Parts: sequence; structure tokens; C-alpha cells
Amino acid sequence: MVVGAGPVGLALTIDLVLRGIRDVVLLDQGDGPSIGSRAICWSRRSLEILSRLGVGQTVLERGVTWQVGRVFRGAEELFRFDLQPDAGYGHPAFVNLSQHELEAILIARLAELGHPGVMWRHQVTGLRQERTAVTLEAATTGGPVELTADWVVAADGARSTLRRLMGLECVGRVFEDRFLIADVRMSANFPSERRFWFHPPFHDGESALLHRQPDDVFRIDFQLGRAADPQVEREPARVIARLERLLGDRSGFDLVWASVYVFQCRRLERFVHGRVLFAGDSAHQVSPFGARGGNGGLQDADNLAWKLALVVDGKAPPALLGSYDHERIAASDENIAHSTRATDFMSPKPGMATRLRDAVLDLARTQPFARALVNSGRLSLPACLDGSPLNGPDVAELPTASRPGAPCLDAPLGETGWLLDRLGQCFTGLYRTPTGGIPTEVAAVAERWRHLPVPIDLLAIDDQADPTGLLAERYGAAPGSLTLVRPDQHVAARFERFDAAATEAALARALGNFKETDPWVA
Repeated sequence: MVVGAGPVGLALTIDLVLRGIRDVVLLDQGDGPSIGSRAICWSRRSLEILSRLGVGQTVLERGVTWQVGRVFRGAEELFRFDLQPDAGYGHPAFVNLSQHELEAILIARLAELGHPGVMWRHQVTGLRQERTAVTLEAATTGGPVELTADWVVAADGARSTLRRLMGLECVGRVFEDRFLIADVRMSANFPSERRFWFHPPFHDGESALLHRQPDDVFRIDFQLGRAADPQVEREPARVIARLERLLGDRSGFDLVWASVYVFQCRRLERFVHGRVLFAGDSAHQVSPFGARGGNGGLQDADNLAWKLALVVDGKAPPALLGSYDHERIAASDENIAHSTRATDFMSPKPGMATRLRDAVLDLARTQPFARALVNSGRLSLPACLDGSPLNGPDVAELPTASRPGAPCLDAPLGETGWLLDRLGQCFTGLYRTPTGGIPTEVAAVAERWRHLPVPIDLLAIDDQADPTGLLAERYGAAPGSLTLVRPDQHVAARFERFDAAATEAALARALGNFKETDPWVA
């Protein structure tokens, strides 16, 4: 069972279904997709994940793509940056699309796959965990029900009911500053870019942010300060008065949605609790500046689905799920650190911290080095799973960007499309073909790999398939070299020459076949 039909729960359910786990029940206490746009910025890595789930193109068609950000102090532009200056990727740096639209796309995809869909209006009220199963009690419009499953994934958000029922708490920082978030519809010629203001001329707070969304909707954030009253600041008249200082007379725009929130940078101590696994905001929360919440949650689902599917199928030991804890806690800590630093820079404490922040902004007007110190929310990047227990052998001479644990970098494959589109739902051996073609013994091993309990698909790439040379640049060009790629498109191991036994040993490690003395097994 998956509890919570936000982007994380929906993506996880789709992924499990695509991996042959058809009996997945998806519950949610609501009546339908979320109200208000909430998360809007979806990163390149999220788009790559969504494409593997079969909805990436739909998201691209409906969303607004962007890659340029501009930073202002007052009315003066300090600098601008490009999030994807290099060519050779199959997806843009970011797409803006409201969370409720993404949820609707994912719900439609579930229907395409023959899944019965979300069981709405199921409010979980109790949880019993036993050695081999978990039972949930839920209140429904038809009365109370009990549902039992082998595994439960809690994707029920920052106010997670399952977390509360299990007596678990997230630990970290709750910031005192309050922020107003508003979506407005207007006809404006603002380009598709991210605009961030320190000391904006139209707002007496510390900062403001503007993003374009589809259908002439714009996301605007205002920093309100610690003393702001959230009930007062939510009043439409007060929200509209703030918007008029930026946008002019209210006849030029309509208020679509607004909310007031505080930043939290917190996480659970562990994400795996027996047969209950936590993902997304139920496991960790970060500030929205930097787009790390929703994107991090999709990476949780991407990391968990293939492991859970293999464990359910009996093709991997339950110890494999311990690597979800190891990998995604490290990724969560990275996101929390970035979010905390951004928040401290955006709303520094009075005194020396504020003077230092303003000095950095002064320098950024003319000094390029200072611009790297300006932190308006470091934009989401995929996690590199360095130190993962699943990582296998490496070759030091190969590019560090494709080291074990790193997410695969996309590259064009001649006329056959993009590399990531060629990576399926299983393990893949990315093989650089020697001059003269695939050796007979390699072809024989590749055929045997196809029939393993957990197969490896050999993807042979020759020079003709890499006309730009980007694949060689990003993965290494030695003829006969092989990169073993996990089902979630992270690198598992690298070899400078084809070695069937070593690759199969790396596969076994990536499936969670650890030594009993390894700490993550416990």
C-alpha cells in the first residue's frame, strides 16, 4: 500500500506497476488532486524520471521550460546565471508546472496502465505492524475499513498521519520567518526565467521571487518577516495590496491562490521502519527556495521502487531496503544543508550576519567571485550516492561525473535518440564496442545475462552512435569498457575492460547481497 497521492506516491505506484507489481493500493484522505499549485519547478532529473514513467513528454508540452535566473538588489540587476549552459541533454534544466496538474497527469497514466486508481477519502486512523505484514485502519465515507499489505509506503506529506501514528518526529530547524506565496493570472511579457530580489523596491520585506507558469499564471513569493500574522496576511485584500505594488492596478491580474508558510529543514532519523517506509515530505522537509522538496521526493520514489519491487518478487533480500535509508538520508542531508544555508542568507539574523550578507551583495555588483556567494536558493541537483553500500568497482582514470553512485548523464546517440531513453527498467551494461564489433564471447555472455533472475541488458555503443563525442566525454571512450547502470539510472560500477565475473559480482552487491557484518544490514 502507498499512502498519499501526491507526486511522490503517484510516481512510486506507477513505477511499481511498470515493474510488474500490479497489486498496489494507493490511498489518500482527500477528494482529488491537491488544490493550489504548491510545487511548480521540476528539475531535469525529475523530468528524466517522469520520462521513464511515460509522462515526461506530456509534462514538457504542458509546462514552461526555463534555464536562466536573474538576481536583483532593489531595482538593480546584480547578475544572471544559466542552469544548463552545455548542450547534449534530452531534457531542459527546469520545467514549471503546478503540482495539481502534474498529479492529474500521473493519475491519467495510472489509468493507462490499467490500475484502478486512487482510493480517495481514506483517512488512516490506525496502524499495526507485525513481522510479515502491516494493517491500516481507515475511516471512509462508507464506514471504517481495515487493509493489510506486505509493505506500506508513507508518502502522506509534511503532516504525515503515519508518522504520527508510529510516534516518529522529524528533527531539525523551523525558521521563524514567514513567507507569502501567491499565484496570479495576468497577461504580461515577463520571460520564462527565475527572478529573485533582495530588498525589492515593491515590497518592504527582505526578498521576493517570480516564476512564470503555464496559462499566464505567475508564482510570486514575498518574505514577510518573523512578526507577520499568518491569518491577517492570508486575507485576499491584503494579498492583493502587496501584489499591486509589483503588478499595478488589480484590474490587470486575478488572484488564483495564496498561502502563508514557514521554512522547515528537518528529517526523520531513519526512513525505513520495519515494513513501513517513508518518502517525500513525510520523511524530510526543506524550504521551497531551490525546488528541493518535490524534486527530492521524486528521487526518493525513483530510488525505492526498483528495490521494493525486487524484494516483493523475492529476487533480492530485504537488506536491499536498508540501502534506501543509507542513500536517501545522505541525499536529504545534502538538500537540508543547501536549504539551511539559503535561508540563513535570505533572512540573516540582525547584526553581523546581516552586514555580511549585504556586503556580499555589494561586491556581487562588480566582482564575479562574490556572485557565487549570493544564495537565493541553490537549485535542485540530483544526488550523487557516494559511499553507497551498493557501489561496486571503479576505474579512477574515467570521468568523475559518471563514477559509481552518480546519476547517468544523458547524451545523444546519433539518430537513435538519447542515452537515457535506451536504459530500461532493469540493469544495463553500457558497453563501448571495440573496433570490429562485439566479440563473440561478449555476445554469448550478453545472451546469458538476459536470462538471469535479475537480467542485465547489454547496450553496445560504437563510435558511429556517438557522433558528438559527448558519450565518450561523460563516460570514457576506451574500447571494451563497461559501465553497469542500476534500474534507477545511477551508476553501479565501472570496468576498463569487459569482465563477466566482476560485473556479475557487482550486480550481486547492487542487489543487496551484503556480508552479515556490514552495518547497513542490521
